[in-house]
Amino acid sequence: MLLVRERLPAQSHADADLVLPFEQRQKSRLRTVLANGEEIGLFLERGTILRGGDCLRGDDGRIVRVVAAEESLMEVRSADATALARAAYHLGNRHTPVEVGENWLRFAADSVLEEMLVGLGVAVISMTAPFEPEPGAYAGGHHHSGEARHSGVIHDFAARGMTR
Repeated sequence: MLLVRERLPAQSHADADLVLPFEQRQKSRLRTVLANGEEIGLFLERGTILRGGDCLRGDDGRIVRVVAAEESLMEVRSADATALARAAYHLGNRHTPVEVGENWLRFAADSVLEEMLVGLGVAVISMTAPFEPEPGAYAGGHHHSGEARHSGVIHDFAARGMTR
């Protein structure tokens, strides 16, 4: 099995492709297969999100290119900036990963979200395409778990010589 521990900037040359949907490109530990069928194990820095075009270096020196897989998506389109902003607000309020383009938003296919958006008056279509959502304002530094929140508070108190 090819082991990968290093992420590289995009390269012009790659020895193999790793085709993954967005859900799997968010995992820092993953056992899967390359496009050629060879097994690969990812051991990347926690919080790493792989993007289509990123490259990885295997322990044996080989370069693997990450390819964003085609996924079932929904696309919201509107020439009305206010309607599109409203749709983005409601998707964000549900912590839905969203890809943003010129006059459109894309998100993983979800009939409940589709119904909500149609109710807001925007057009929603089903499609298949690679999915590259926004990384988020906190890009790896934002956590919802109580452990992450509290560890930061404890660290801050300790750094100031304070106790809880």
